[in-house]
Amino acid sequence: MRERLPGAYELVYDNAYALVVGFGPSERPSEALFSIVIHPQKVSLCFLWGVRLADPDGLLVGSGRQVRHIRLESAATLRKRGVRALITAAIDDAGDPFDAARRGETIVRAMSKNRRPRRTLKG
Repeated sequence: MRERLPGAYELVYDNAYALVVGFGPSERPSEALFSIVIHPQKVSLCFLWGVRLADPDGLLVGSGRQVRHIRLESAATLRKRGVRALITAAIDDAGDPFDAARRGETIVRAMSKNRRPRRTLKG
């Protein structure tokens, strides 16, 4: 994602269920276009306005009013043609808000006020 979004702010925070790394044009989480959501047993790439994207390959999962996601089996999933096309479409849909001339910045925040206890991995 850093390669694809060189000017993005990376917003790292722990919500009630997972560790999240959001990617947006500013340090405001509400402006993020993507997030990588890291659960104990799975990792997903979320398209925060995924409902607006054409998905001819049927890669996006979810039935909510706005967000769609793709499960990331490995970093190689991000390099697949269909996934790259969806990332490009999401950026285009937002009017290409990223300033590639600006150096990206990572911001770590504690966002969740009500944290649930973590589940331990079995095995």
